[in-house]
Amino acid sequence: MLSAYAPLFRVPGALPFIAGTAFSRTGGAMFGVAVIVMISERRGSFGLAGAVSAVGLAVLAVAGPVLGRLVDKHGQRRVALPFVALSAVASAGVVACSALGAPAWTLFVLYGLSAVLPEPGPMSRARWAHIYSDEPDRLHTAMAFEQVADEASFVLGPVLAVLVSTLWFPEAGLVLATVLFTVGCVTFLSARATEPPVVPHGERPGGLAIRRPGLLTVATALVMTGVIFGANEVIAVAFAKELGSTSFSSVILGGFAAGSTVAGIVFGTRVFTTSLTRRLALAAAAMFVLEVPALFAGGLWPLAVIMVVAGSATAPMLITSLSLSQKLVPRALVTEGMAVAVTGILIGISAGSAVGGWAIEAWGAQRAYAVPVAAGALALVIILVRYRHLERAEDASAGIPAPPTPPA
Repeated sequence: MLSAYAPLFRVPGALPFIAGTAFSRTGGAMFGVAVIVMISERRGSFGLAGAVSAVGLAVLAVAGPVLGRLVDKHGQRRVALPFVALSAVASAGVVACSALGAPAWTLFVLYGLSAVLPEPGPMSRARWAHIYSDEPDRLHTAMAFEQVADEASFVLGPVLAVLVSTLWFPEAGLVLATVLFTVGCVTFLSARATEPPVVPHGERPGGLAIRRPGLLTVATALVMTGVIFGANEVIAVAFAKELGSTSFSSVILGGFAAGSTVAGIVFGTRVFTTSLTRRLALAAAAMFVLEVPALFAGGLWPLAVIMVVAGSATAPMLITSLSLSQKLVPRALVTEGMAVAVTGILIGISAGSAVGGWAIEAWGAQRAYAVPVAAGALALVIILVRYRHLERAEDASAGIPAPPTPPA
């Protein structure tokens, strides 16, 4: 099964950018949990912790498509490096303000500033889209590999964040996250051989990527997917804390990511004949149904098992949605297009963190799982309501003519 991924590592120049994204993804996966643990331990408020995390994700969501457009116009390394440096400095400021007990508004400002940077995920996927532009089956495997790498980082990242923050000092998780993310991004951007070429200005299509048919629908469904992730993250920490073992939240979150990782590995080796739109609807249905049992978990280990199963639907959902996003836009807008999709996820994570934190304080951790369950239901409804529109957009991107309109 894993042999299907071997050709990716034989692409000339691919190893440095794969290694770089591995570090940056692990660091990126640590930020949310690291901030939640840091603030909840220092300030004693999950509401404040979720709000600060939400602001950072909201800023990242706004910056992502804008910087993605600049990357498409001017190149990855030229645009991304200055913002990576700015992010590292701002993260150091967050650590200092937390440790010194600075006013809460300083955490919002500096953590938001640290999130003004282009996401490595869309840039990495843009490289594979360039490398395998004429090989759709290989591109599917590459996109699946990207998602598996994302999920693997969410197995390791939260565990590291909680472990160092609880064993050392509350800010240790954010410090380690910043170091890993910065080193990883610099390594990735230094791999010039696989950087996609910039499309000449005169050959670029007009308009924004988000205006391409179908892309807004995919991004909106991904907002709900992100709500599931953000709410699960903060609720897991609170659920474990209520039962006297905050560190066990890393097992719950790691189980969710592990289930998704295994599913992603299997999914990436499959060759499909069905449309991406149909696969998206099926993945959304599974994501909703498998999250429901979290409402009835009777303890830490039962919840961990439920999260492993629930996580198995997320990789197919994300692989399919990002593959569809890449297909719906022209080559000159591919980074921007996938950044729009990722922005949907980030907006959702931001909202999920904030609403999840509110739900915990209003209802308790167990009942707060109603938030991700409702988000899963809404994601499915969004896709089903716009199903025909998505199918037509997918066919048009592949050059398949629309069926003739029947006479009145």
